[in-house]
Amino acid sequence: MSIFEDTNPKALKELLADVHSRNMVLPDFQRDFVWDPSATQELIVSIANNHPAGSLLRVRDKERVFASREFEGAPKSDGRIHTFLVLDGQQRLTSLYQAFYGEGDHRYYLNIRKLLDGFDFEEAIFHLRRTTRRVRELEDFETQAREMILPLSVLKGGAGGFLEWLFEVTHPLPSDERASLMKNLKDLNDAWIKTIDDYHFPVVTLADSTTADALCTIFETLNRTGVKLTVFELLTARFWKDGIRLREIWDISREEHPIIAEFDVDPYYLLQAIALLSRPAPSCKKSDVLNLTAADFNEWWPKVVRAAADGLTILRDDCGVVLPKWMPYATMMVPITAVLAKSGPDNTAKSGANREKIKRWFWCSVFGQSYENAPNSQGAKDLTELLRWFAAETEPESVSTLRFDPNSLRDVTPRQRAIYRGTICLILSSGSPARDFHTQAVITGKLMKEESIDDHHIFPADFLQKVKNIDSSRERDCIVNRTLIDGTTNKKISNRAPSDYLRTIKETTGFPFDAILESHCLPTGDISPFWTDDYQGFLVWRQERLWNEIKRVTGITGATDLESPNIAY
Repeated sequence: MSIFEDTNPKALKELLADVHSRNMVLPDFQRDFVWDPSATQELIVSIANNHPAGSLLRVRDKERVFASREFEGAPKSDGRIHTFLVLDGQQRLTSLYQAFYGEGDHRYYLNIRKLLDGFDFEEAIFHLRRTTRRVRELEDFETQAREMILPLSVLKGGAGGFLEWLFEVTHPLPSDERASLMKNLKDLNDAWIKTIDDYHFPVVTLADSTTADALCTIFETLNRTGVKLTVFELLTARFWKDGIRLREIWDISREEHPIIAEFDVDPYYLLQAIALLSRPAPSCKKSDVLNLTAADFNEWWPKVVRAAADGLTILRDDCGVVLPKWMPYATMMVPITAVLAKSGPDNTAKSGANREKIKRWFWCSVFGQSYENAPNSQGAKDLTELLRWFAAETEPESVSTLRFDPNSLRDVTPRQRAIYRGTICLILSSGSPARDFHTQAVITGKLMKEESIDDHHIFPADFLQKVKNIDSSRERDCIVNRTLIDGTTNKKISNRAPSDYLRTIKETTGFPFDAILESHCLPTGDISPFWTDDYQGFLVWRQERLWNEIKRVTGITGATDLESPNIAY
């Protein structure tokens, strides 16, 4: 007997409705939702372009073999009887559900004006943390209409939601202007919105007779497989006829520049850098990379490889990016590589001046979150503006217009990956290099691996919840309460109060206690909030300390009020 019930495509809006109604749930053993907002945005772009985004696998869960739970962000199950258990597709469905239903940590929008002006969908979509004032502003329909910003949640029920929004936007306008705008918006609806509305995922549904053993085997297999064909592989095949053995060349490049291998750089980023450098008007979209010629490759590859290694060296040695896991935006490698390849090696003081500019641009881009949306367009823009800056002209816009609200640090958890990682790098590259709590050694990538150093709570989460009655995981997990701690020390800390575990470290004869704390941007001295376990006092102190570091590396002088004051966590 076949275990397959059917293999029919299902409309995206129907699948998301099943998630919302809890008709479709997850096995409780599934890992948590882990995608960052940029990955969600890329998936939405693929759907809007009607590109395949993989298949989904579910089982009709009649026997209730496994405990189940709702998708993250969906209403609580509360005993509701479900029909399907999703085995493969959790991350995609969760990200799409949160984007189209306005749930989770981020909100997604379409800049309709950009689409009307001929920009690609990829350049028109963007996301914002839900705790910002800007999100609160965009809840107001008048603001949406004036700025032509469409919340993606309008589309959760399909194209009908967009048409309603369209009529509301155009209704107050004079008749001639209304007719013209309505026509343009209807064309946009045909070009993009209907594609999303009509999008179908291939869905394999297993019959309710599928045994528990079979389900476990299927799930295990799914988690070991699933490698997709990349642009690099497509170009490997295309360049073969030109005598370019791309895979062999890549292996040699990694051997000659070990830092590229250490950071596990995606070769696609180097090909994007070549695309930026090969076009009269810099552009590094997938189509630009796929249209690279053998001449483009031969001219730029050696320069780009060297430049990538030089760029990684700057980020590692000067910006605290000691391991690939702490790179705030991998896509930033594209403009860094391109600008260094274009400017070429220079053993004069100008090279040092340019290095300082790259560092400042890096920090401004991280804390300004420049690469959170449309990274390909941002990379092309930054290449042009960095080269201009190198020529002693104006600063890049990402540097000159940086705005930052230090209060946002209270909202940044590992979920906000880029700015979280950037702050860890900031701590590593602060005035005195961060040192290990266990050995005193300066924390490097090598030491992090050897000593199992990772980001951990300073005030233990369990202590905060049980003793301080702080139920908000966001308040416990925010970057202000995190630093790099080795595995041995973290085990000793367990759920102890800072006044307890830090006193043990402090009383160790000969241990440079204050110097170690200062290297992690932590408070020292007898009035430190650590000795009274004053968590709120600690948050205030450390937020200000990290803010001072941000000002130092970016050149920004004042805070901007960007956070919403009325967010319930």
